[in-house]
Amino acid sequence: MNARTSTPPKNALVVVSDLEALTAFQTALASKGYVVTVARDLPTALLAITQHYFDLAIVSSRLGEGGDGWPLAGVLHLVFPRAFIAVLTPGEPDVVTFQSAINNGVSEIYDQAKGPSEVVGNILSHANEANGGATSVQ
Repeated sequence: MNARTSTPPKNALVVVSDLEALTAFQTALASKGYVVTVARDLPTALLAITQHYFDLAIVSSRLGEGGDGWPLAGVLHLVFPRAFIAVLTPGEPDVVTFQSAINNGVSEIYDQAKGPSEVVGNILSHANEANGGATSVQ
């Protein structure tokens, strides 16, 4: 394969404050061929956005002391409008969660209780069949 026909690797950003979950997401995405950038807080994520292009982002809705993940998802959607943006939420989403997802251009909402491998598998299947930005819950 020469340089003209090879496809560049896809880039993913994972923003989760829990180190164990962060590592699991990183491993799951790397095994699917993604170059993964990780961040545990909002400032680190914002810095990464200025330095890389992302095809996919997984953001926790709760980033602990570092802030709320919803505005970050909105920034990601504005900066990378073609990227697949997934937000992890605790438990089943309510009306306010759905409204936040719609307002911030989120592609999918996932229950953070699901394992990272399962979430990544679902994200990649949904990202491949991208349906014009509709928001759903997994």
